[in-house]
Amino acid sequence: MKEKKTVSKIGWLWENMKGYRCIYVIGLLGTVVYNVMQLTVPFFTQQIVDLFLTGPEAAYNLTHKRELFFQLIAAMVLLTLLRTLIVYLVCMDVEHVSQKLLYRIRTYLFHKIEHQDMMFYSKFRTGDLMTRMTGDLDAVRHMIAWVTRSIVESFSLFFAAAAYFLYMDWLLALCMLAIAPLIFLIIILFKNKVAPRHKALREKLSNLNTAAQENIAGNRVVKAFAREPYEIEKFDTCSRDFSQTNKKTALTWLVYFPYVETLANLMPVVLLIVGGLFIIDGRITMGEYVAFSGLIWAIANPMRQLGNVMNEFQRFSAASEKVMEIYYSEPEIVDQPEAVDLPNRFEGRIEFKNVSFQYADGNLPVLHNVTFKVNPGETLAIMGETGCGKTSLIQLIPRFYEATEGEVLIDGVNVQDMKLQQLRKNIGLATQDVLLYSDTIDGNIAYGDSHVSQKEVEKFAKYSAASDFISRMPEGYDTVVGERGVGLSGGQKQRISLARALAVRPAILILDDTTSAVDLETEKQIQHGLEELDFPCTKIVIAQRISTAKAADRILVLQDGHVTEAGSHEELVAKKGYYYSLVCLQAGV
Repeated sequence: MKEKKTVSKIGWLWENMKGYRCIYVIGLLGTVVYNVMQLTVPFFTQQIVDLFLTGPEAAYNLTHKRELFFQLIAAMVLLTLLRTLIVYLVCMDVEHVSQKLLYRIRTYLFHKIEHQDMMFYSKFRTGDLMTRMTGDLDAVRHMIAWVTRSIVESFSLFFAAAAYFLYMDWLLALCMLAIAPLIFLIIILFKNKVAPRHKALREKLSNLNTAAQENIAGNRVVKAFAREPYEIEKFDTCSRDFSQTNKKTALTWLVYFPYVETLANLMPVVLLIVGGLFIIDGRITMGEYVAFSGLIWAIANPMRQLGNVMNEFQRFSAASEKVMEIYYSEPEIVDQPEAVDLPNRFEGRIEFKNVSFQYADGNLPVLHNVTFKVNPGETLAIMGETGCGKTSLIQLIPRFYEATEGEVLIDGVNVQDMKLQQLRKNIGLATQDVLLYSDTIDGNIAYGDSHVSQKEVEKFAKYSAASDFISRMPEGYDTVVGERGVGLSGGQKQRISLARALAVRPAILILDDTTSAVDLETEKQIQHGLEELDFPCTKIVIAQRISTAKAADRILVLQDGHVTEAGSHEELVAKKGYYYSLVCLQAGV
C-alpha cells in the first residue's frame, strides 16, 4: 500500500469542503459580524450614561431629549435581537457544512477501504478502522462545526474590543491589554504539553475498540474455553488505560487554567485602579468607564476560551492524522493504465509460468517456480501438507496478491494486465473459513448477483447439496442466518458458500477445502452436482481427502512451495510418492 499526504490538515478540510466553501465562509463572516455587534450595547450604554445620567447636561437632556433616550434603548434591543438571529443562522450554517463534510469523507473512506488490497487488511486492525470511521471522523466534524468558529469568534471579539478600547482611551487600553501576551504564552505552553497526550489517547481508544471487536467476534471461542474472566480482565486493562489517559489529558488544562484565570481576573483590578485615576483626572468620562467595564469580558473570555479551543484542536489533529492515513492510501494491486478489456466470459484456461511468491512481510518465499496448465472445463486438485502454499497459490489467480516472479495467465493473458472487476467477475471462490452475512439464505446465495431468480437460487443450492437442509428450515430460503452464519453447522455454511460461488456462473471455480466439514455422502452429492453444472467451468480444488482429489482430471502435489508431483490419481499412485502415502494413510493401510 502506498501512502501519500500531499496537503496539510486544514488544507485537507478545505479540499473536502468543495461545494460548501462559500456558505461556510459566509458563516465565518457572520461570526465576525455578530461579535463586532457585541460592541453596540457598551456603546449605547456609554451614550445613555454620559447624556442622561452623569453628564453635565444630563438633567436637561432627560427633560428635552427624551425621544433620543428611547431611541437609544430601542436600538440596543433591536441590534441585540438582530445579533441573536445572526448567531442562530451561523450555527445552522456551520452545522450544515460539517454534516455534509462528514458524510462526504465517511463515504469516501468506505470506498477507499473497499478497494484496498490484502496488504492493507493485514496492516490495519478492524477495531482501529472502526475508530477512524466513527470517533475520529466526529472529531473532524467538531473541528468544522465548533473549533474553527470558536477561533474566529475569540479573535474577532478580542480585536474588536481592543480596537474600541484604543478608540476610547489608548493608554487605559494598553494598560489592560498588557496582560494578554502572558496569557497567550501560557496557551502555547499548554498546546505543546497536550498534543502528544491526545495522540496517546487516540491509540488507547483504538486498542479499546479492537479488544471489544475481537472479543465479540470470537465469543464462541471465549465460551468454549471458559475464558470470560480472562477477556473481562483484558478489556478492563484496555479500558483502564484509556480512562487514565483520558483523565490525564483532560486534567492537563487544569494545570494551566489557574494562571490564565488569575491573569484574566487582573483586568478588572487594572480598570479599577487606572480607570479610577483617569476619571478623577477627567481623562475619561463615567460612560467610557462603564463601557470599559462592560467589555472586560470581551477581552478576558476569548483568552479563557483559547485553552478549550486548543484542546479540541489537538484532538482534531490527532484524529485527522489517522483519517488522512486512510484517505490518501493507495492499493498496490490496481488496474494497469493499459489493462486489456475482456468484457466477454472467460474460457477458463489457466497457466502458471515459473511463478514464485513471497509475502511482503515475510522472510522466506512461499512458492518456488510453480508451473502448470489447466484447460477449460478441467478440474485440478491441489494437495499438500499444511503450510505448503496451497492457499497462497490460488490467491494469485484473482490477484489478491501479485506473483513475485513469473506469470499467472488466464486465456493467455497475464492477470496483471486484466481489469480487476472483469477478472474477479469470472471467478467463483468458496473458502474453508466461511463468512455469511446477517441476511436470508436466499440473500447470501445471491450475494454475487442480486438479479438471480428464486428458481436459480434453489438450483445452485441443489448443486451444492444444500437444498435438503434449507427446505427443512422453518422459513426455507427466507430464513435469516445470524452474524457470520451463527446457528448453522460448519458443513451447512460451507454448502451455502459453495452455492454462492456457483450463483455467479463463474468461468473459473476455486474451492479451498470447501468440503472439509461435510460427511462423505454429502461430499459425493456435491461432486455429482459439480459434474452436472449447466455452464462450462474450470475448477481448482484444494483438497485434504483423497475422495475429493481422485475424481479430478489432474492432481498437483505441493511440498514446501514446490510442485513435486503432478498427474491423475492412477498415475500418482503408480509413482508411490507423497500422494501414494496419503492414499495408504487414509485407507488405513
